Amino acid sequence: MRFAVDAHAIGRNLTGNEVYVRSLLNAFAAADPEADILAYVTGAKAAQSVPHRFATRQIARNPFVRLGFDLPRKLREDRPALLHVQYTAPLRCPVPTVVTVHDVSFLEHPEYFTWWRATQLRITVARSVRQAARVITISDFARRTVVEAYGVSPDRIQVIPAAANPFFRISNRARAVRRVEELTGLREPFVLTVGDLQPRKNHIRLIAAFARFIVQNPHSRHHLVIAGKNTWFSDRIAEAVRHSGISHRIHLIGFVSDEDLLELYNACDCFAFPSLYEGFGLPILEAMACGRAVVCSNRASIPEVAGEAGIPFNPADELAIAHALESVLLNPDRRARMERLGLHRAAQFTWRKAAEETLELYRQVAGQPVRDHVTV
Repeated sequence: MRFAVDAHAIGRNLTGNEVYVRSLLNAFAAADPEADILAYVTGAKAAQSVPHRFATRQIARNPFVRLGFDLPRKLREDRPALLHVQYTAPLRCPVPTVVTVHDVSFLEHPEYFTWWRATQLRITVARSVRQAARVITISDFARRTVVEAYGVSPDRIQVIPAAANPFFRISNRARAVRRVEELTGLREPFVLTVGDLQPRKNHIRLIAAFARFIVQNPHSRHHLVIAGKNTWFSDRIAEAVRHSGISHRIHLIGFVSDEDLLELYNACDCFAFPSLYEGFGLPILEAMACGRAVVCSNRASIPEVAGEAGIPFNPADELAIAHALESVLLNPDRRARMERLGLHRAAQFTWRKAAEETLELYRQVAGQPVRDHVTV
């Protein structure tokens, strides 16, 4: 029985969406040697990231062409038992769908998006969720918000948590420090944050909090490194850096590869995650798996992911963020304790378990009729 996966995010630097589908495909190959997967990708280079024993087919990069024409046509030709997508299923989908919805921030916080993007997601995700055979969320928080947003029966939603890729692990710190110096020119200790430069990641408040920390602790040598893809909001963040009073200590380094991200995690003194809204918060587990202490927001799904291994703060309060930074940067004993807790916490989440649960869900869905889009 062949299962199809929309893997168009691979190779397009779509961050969380790309990490999810790429990690899931790799875990399918490891978890079940008999799994028959067809991955729809947007180019030959992306196909190289799919396990070799899985079939691939190329689909259009343009989302309107992909969802409106190309993918429905190829599904009719290939006749898989189902199609697994993230957020948006194709129009007139001829097979049952499984839809992963990471969060509904586009409904609860449309101000975090361009008007067009929020509108598009509002329309297409509602249609996709209501016609899906099953919905996957990666946290209990996301499950609750999907139920509230769409009136979907909770029985149709399964929580299958994500995990840090095994690639993220403790590595040689001296080598990591050297690589960071090559990447950024930075030789000083630093705080790291990771996330696209968009409003909900709360970079501007983190910048202000870090500046407050430096003013209150003038002997600290720490810098702040912000790794993340540029977006329509990038200019606002660059402006916040310029007006911080410590712009020489704040580094916007753009999107980085997993290889460089591994070194950044291993070289930093702590990882900060001040996001205002997340359906999961995967960088928290990646940093913990690399042995780093984590300070993080107490909003949305983030406490669910971090557990007792993260130091929580109110992300709307600059002083609270500054205090959280101070609590680990100036307290080596506490930092070491949080690093140990983080390693244990990250180990509780695995992609193998996620893959096994997802494949079992596929088997339950296979053969079901295509749902009417008005049914919930």
